[in-house]
Amino acid sequence: MNEKYSALKSNVSMLGRLLGNTIQDAHGPALLEKVEEIRQLSKSAAAGNQDDHAKLKTVLQNLPADQLLPVARAFSQFLNLTNIAEQYHTVSRQCDALECSPDAIDDLLRRVSQGEINANDAQQAIADLKIELVLTAHPTEIARRTTIHNLVQINKCLSKLELSEHLGAAERAKTEKRLEQLIAQAWHTDVIRQDRPTPLDEAKWGFAVIENSLWQAVPAFLRQFDQQLASHLDINLPIDAKPVQISSWMGGDRDGNPYVTSEVTREVMLLSRWKAADLYLRDVQDLISELSMTQCDDTVREMAGEAHEPYRAILKTLRSQLTHTLSYLDAKLKGERASSQGILTDTQQLWQPLLACYQSLHHCGMGIIADGKLLDVLRCVQCFGVHLIKLDIRQESTRHADVLSEVTRYLGMGDYAQWSEQDKQAFLTRELASKRPLLPRDWSPSPEVQEVIDTCRVIAEQPREALGAYVISMARTASDVLAVHLLLKEAGCSFRMDVCPLFETLDDLNNAEAVIGELLAIDWYRGFTQNVQMVMIGYSDSAKDAGVMSAGWAQYRAMEALVNLCDEQGVNLTLFHGRGGTVGRGGAPAHAALLSQPPRSLKGGLRVTEQGEMIRFKLGLPDVAVNSLNLYTSAILEANLLPPPEPKQEWRQLMDTLSDISCQAYRDVVRGHEQFVPYFRSTTPELELGKLPLGSRPSKRNPDGGVESLRAIPWIFAWSQNRLLLPAWLGAGQAIDHAIAKGHKAQLEEMCREWPFFSTRLGMLEMVFTKTNLDIAKYYDQRLVDESLWPLGESLRDQLRQDIQVVLAVENSDNLMEQNPWGAEAIRLRNIYVEPLNMLQAELLYRTRQQADPDQSLDDALMISIAGIAAGLRNTG
Repeated sequence: MNEKYSALKSNVSMLGRLLGNTIQDAHGPALLEKVEEIRQLSKSAAAGNQDDHAKLKTVLQNLPADQLLPVARAFSQFLNLTNIAEQYHTVSRQCDALECSPDAIDDLLRRVSQGEINANDAQQAIADLKIELVLTAHPTEIARRTTIHNLVQINKCLSKLELSEHLGAAERAKTEKRLEQLIAQAWHTDVIRQDRPTPLDEAKWGFAVIENSLWQAVPAFLRQFDQQLASHLDINLPIDAKPVQISSWMGGDRDGNPYVTSEVTREVMLLSRWKAADLYLRDVQDLISELSMTQCDDTVREMAGEAHEPYRAILKTLRSQLTHTLSYLDAKLKGERASSQGILTDTQQLWQPLLACYQSLHHCGMGIIADGKLLDVLRCVQCFGVHLIKLDIRQESTRHADVLSEVTRYLGMGDYAQWSEQDKQAFLTRELASKRPLLPRDWSPSPEVQEVIDTCRVIAEQPREALGAYVISMARTASDVLAVHLLLKEAGCSFRMDVCPLFETLDDLNNAEAVIGELLAIDWYRGFTQNVQMVMIGYSDSAKDAGVMSAGWAQYRAMEALVNLCDEQGVNLTLFHGRGGTVGRGGAPAHAALLSQPPRSLKGGLRVTEQGEMIRFKLGLPDVAVNSLNLYTSAILEANLLPPPEPKQEWRQLMDTLSDISCQAYRDVVRGHEQFVPYFRSTTPELELGKLPLGSRPSKRNPDGGVESLRAIPWIFAWSQNRLLLPAWLGAGQAIDHAIAKGHKAQLEEMCREWPFFSTRLGMLEMVFTKTNLDIAKYYDQRLVDESLWPLGESLRDQLRQDIQVVLAVENSDNLMEQNPWGAEAIRLRNIYVEPLNMLQAELLYRTRQQADPDQSLDDALMISIAGIAAGLRNTG
């Protein structure tokens, strides 16, 4: 192995050895020998030994029933530990010394300081910087909060061992023993939830990520960024700067999730405030211990009275308020009456006394003290406020139309749902401008309609700073947006909430400019929104609808058109990116993905979903989260200061052709092939995924529907399990191949070299191809699929082979991921553990499908295999 990966390999080997000790202690030497035999066979097979590949299949097919579960757990845990080692490696000293490229922010700011970039433009871009990460609870994350804690502790041990040259033998042995204890804890803990999580559980998981990582990472990142600005440009971040904001869908996303009710949303918001108060209380207690100084300015003296230690006096008052706040919120969460006197309800109540202390310390020559823990707490106040997160509300467009239909029918006005779009807009704008209420007093709506109204009333009860955006999924018309504004008005909402249409399908993306144009042409709307507009771009459903190539181009064109429209109209546009972790859901390395967007599309900042397991991989450790924030910041600044080129007209024309051909090729298989649905359901664990208690939301919008009703996430998740990853590549290679056949190879090569949008698309395809495995996909077919369907599977694998060669030809590469050796090495490392799990999963699926009532241990082993493969492929859903 290349020298620069030796430290990573060493950590993987050590963690594997310690896991082996745990397995032997728990199950005896015979099981450990079996696990080691499988691992060695997999390693040999990966190196090209066909005999060992065949032997590996035989060993796994013949595993006795009592070994299925522990073997599945062993390889799943190997993958979790490999991920931890890899995650740690990205922030270790070895990575810094051996492979990591220069810090992107440093590089950009150096170019500003040397005059390559206009300094005034740079300072404006820094002042306008906005990164809003929206945490979402998508059902591919199986890690429990216990697992997150374990991850942090293992990371601390690896960090300590990295300094082993400074550790004595006894201290090193003690640290390794601690590691072994943590691994044993993980082994003896049920990593799969026994019950499907509730929306409240998901929200608590999100709060745990903030508590264990982001609470430390955000001020650490801002401290680092501030130092870089001072070093290169001799400027500092303002004390009240808040370039990073955290929002969440957990407890607010009710699209297709009947378990997210208005009461759940209210409870999540109370719990969010409770967690914020709890975290601030710990920090304030630390500050009370540290800030024992007696010298202060007049402002602090006035606030502290005659106290000898004025800072402590102010902080003790704040501690008392936080304690009262926690008691009040405890009572509210229990449904008890409580006095709100003396509690914190507004961020300024936290900010003002802390800021006064900070300014006083600076005035009195103690700036070095002010710029320590106190500054970090002030940064947290700006980022998290008293509510911890800003909660988004998401609901499907027809649910709002249903409310208005019931109202108009009750009032004898006809059925709103049957009206033309023009009539709907006229009615909505008239009611929005009206001073009288629309909802009748003596009206008894249906439970579904009542729930929508109750949700709007919960929103109206909250302060504006507690809320993010109201996202309308499956938004198709201007009336979809106006309807939400009207319902919020009727609920008594006193502030303007960002009502954000989500354009998801191919047709909706293509119509996005027209819909927003209609809204901006309405005088009431322009006046009410004050020339501020948020639009969400859907990546999941558009790719499921049309394939990745066609969806990617539709997303690009929609963003470009919206940016141009809003520029012309003088409207401040924020594009909200509904990206998932996988290529099939818009996933790509953050820096490359952002730089591949249209010029000016990041002018309004970045708002992006961070979902499921990607939250843990990108934000789960403080140092890793700092790196992620660094990548986002550098990409946004670079995109705004050094925008990518506008695509040439001939590039656009070729992309139109590629889009049309890829969409048709994709739909010909997914919608047009009569055997596709039975093939899909037999070669993937799609039906079995329903048994895995991953998320609170059902996997289908319509429980009785077929593939078309399946949510985009389980659709892609299922295909990742058998290693065909079909939705992430189908159609793209055929379109490129067609273009080459028509004589456009040189133009494709030019687009690859000069257009970040196109080169990023090919890079994403390379990553997908590297994660596919033709032999594994074929094995699933042979073990699970009726022979009559085998030709379809073979034709898809043939297509994949051709597509790989086509992409390599355009890139003039011999091997996949030549430009990303670190990514290729990471995938290779994990594959040794993933492939046995794949083969074992195929065997488990075969056995469970042969039994009318499968043994519980079979089901458990199957669930473990699904989770393990998800961990091994990482961006799976």
